[in-house]
Amino acid sequence: MLALLRKRWTMLPSWAKWVLAVYIIGFADGTGAHVEDLVRGGIHTYSSYSQVPIQVFFVSLVALDPLVAVLVAFVRREGVWLARGVMVADVAANWIGNWPELRSDPLRMIGLIPVFGLFVLVSSFPLLRIIGP
Repeated sequence: MLALLRKRWTMLPSWAKWVLAVYIIGFADGTGAHVEDLVRGGIHTYSSYSQVPIQVFFVSLVALDPLVAVLVAFVRREGVWLARGVMVADVAANWIGNWPELRSDPLRMIGLIPVFGLFVLVSSFPLLRIIGP
């Protein structure tokens, strides 16, 4: 198993290794942030969002973020696809949940989460072309 994993990483161009490393770091950081939120505030830590589906989604990121990181670490296409989906949903949920504040201060839309989401979305296309099945 380790030999296969090593082979998958060595076959990648260096830019793809860096991109996958950024994915792993970003989703590991997201995992830590959501775990910290849950430890601090419990299951209702996201109750400031009035939309229950958004609350459920943010709690589910405790499982989704590490799943993405593991799949990406194993250089799996599924990890890249899941990363895209998670980040699109994460950015949308943050914007919808924070819309009243964002309307009054549109520059708040530009933050680390949307920038990382854009990075994942844009970089996923070339990654999917080079990562084999």
